[in-house]
Amino acid sequence: MKYLDRTVDSELDELLPAAPAIALDGPKGVGKTDTARRRATTALYLDDPAQREVVGADFALSSLSSGTVLIDEWQKLPQVWDSVRRQVDAGAPPGRFVLTGSATPKDTAGTHSGAGRILSLRMRPMGLHERGVVDPTVSLVGLLNGTAEVAGRTEFAIRDYADAIVGGGFPGIMTATPRLRRSLLDAYLQRVVDRDLPDLGFTVRRPETLRRWMAAYAAASSTTTAYSKLLDAATGGDGTQPAKTTTIAYRDHLSQLWLLDPIPGWLPVNNAISRLQQAPKHQLADPALAARLLSLSADSLLGSVGAHMAGPLFESLVALGVRVMAQAAEARVSHLRLLGGDREVDLIVEGVDGRIVGVEVKLSPEVTARDVRHLVWLRDRLPDRVADLVVVTTGTTAYRRSDGVAVVPLALLGP
Repeated sequence: MKYLDRTVDSELDELLPAAPAIALDGPKGVGKTDTARRRATTALYLDDPAQREVVGADFALSSLSSGTVLIDEWQKLPQVWDSVRRQVDAGAPPGRFVLTGSATPKDTAGTHSGAGRILSLRMRPMGLHERGVVDPTVSLVGLLNGTAEVAGRTEFAIRDYADAIVGGGFPGIMTATPRLRRSLLDAYLQRVVDRDLPDLGFTVRRPETLRRWMAAYAAASSTTTAYSKLLDAATGGDGTQPAKTTTIAYRDHLSQLWLLDPIPGWLPVNNAISRLQQAPKHQLADPALAARLLSLSADSLLGSVGAHMAGPLFESLVALGVRVMAQAAEARVSHLRLLGGDREVDLIVEGVDGRIVGVEVKLSPEVTARDVRHLVWLRDRLPDRVADLVVVTTGTTAYRRSDGVAVVPLALLGP
C-alpha cells in the first residue's frame, strides 16, 4: 500500500538531525518499522534469529557502516540498548540510530534507562487525520497558540465515523475488506495471548479469563471505572472470577505491549482547582480493538445493539488523534474530573508554555449551552491559562460560538 505520511514523520524530520539516537515505541502493527526504514541506511531486524545472532556477537556495533542504522524490535536483544547508549557517549553523530520496539523487554536487569542519550517517541495507530480520508482545516497548534482559524466544511458523516472506529488505525489492517479486517483484528488479539505475552514471560493459563477482562476494559473505554469493577465485569457465566493479582498482571503486561493507553488525570502545577480526581481514563491503543472485543460493527454502533458504546468509542477515536497531534506539538494530554463528577472535561491539552486547550467530545453534531458549561467553567477558573476551548463533534461545519467556544468536526481537526 502507498505510504501515508504520519504526524511522527515531522517529529523525526526535526529531531534526527540533532539527536544521535531515537527510539520509536508502540504496539505491533502501527508502522514503526516502515516509518523508520525510510530514514535508514542500514537495517538490523532482531526478530530474525540470524541477524540477532550477528548483533549478539558484536555488541560494540563496531562493524556497522556509516549512516543511519535502524535496529528493529530491539527488545529481542535488550543488551543492544546499552550498546547504542555507549555509542552515543562515545560521540555518535546526529541521526546515527533509530530503534523500534513493540514491547518493554521482560529482562532489563543491568540495562541503563538511556535517559539523556536515547530520545523516546511514542508511535500510536493512525489518527483519523493521518488516514488520507479527511482534509483538516483547524490546527491543534493554532488552538494551543490562541490563533486558530476555525472554519471549514466536511461531508464526513456519522456512518463514516462508525467505519473509522471499527476500521482502526493499523496501516496493514484498516484498508482490508470488512470481513478480512475483522479476522486480522481477531488474529492480532489472539497473538497477544498466544505469543506476545509469553514472550514477556507471562503465561496465560486461562485465555478465556484474559479475554473477558480485556472485553471489560474495552466496555469501560473513555470512563474512569474502578479496576475493582472491571474485575467484577470479568466474572464468567459459571461464576468464576479472576484473582485481583491476576488482573493486575494482565494490566501490567498489556501495558508493556503498549496495548493499554490510559489518559491520566490532570494535575496542574500551582493547582487552582481543588478535588481533582487522578484516576486514569481507560483507553485501548485503538478503538477498533475495543470494538472487536465487544463484537461491535459499524452497523451495531449505529443501531440499538451497540448504541451505548458509540459515544465512548467516538471519544476514543478523538483521543487517539488528539494525542498523536499533541505529541508533535510537544503537548501533553490528560482529562479533568472533580471528585464526585460534578465537573469534567474530556481532554486537557497542555502546551510547553503551560497554556491549555479544553476539549469536549460530543457524538451529536448539535452543540448547546449545556454541552459547553464545563468548558466555560474551566475558562472562568483559569482565565490566564486557557488558550482555547473546543467541542469536537460529528457535524459538518467548523465555527466559533458567541461564547468563544470553537465547534470542530473531528474530520476537520489536524495538527
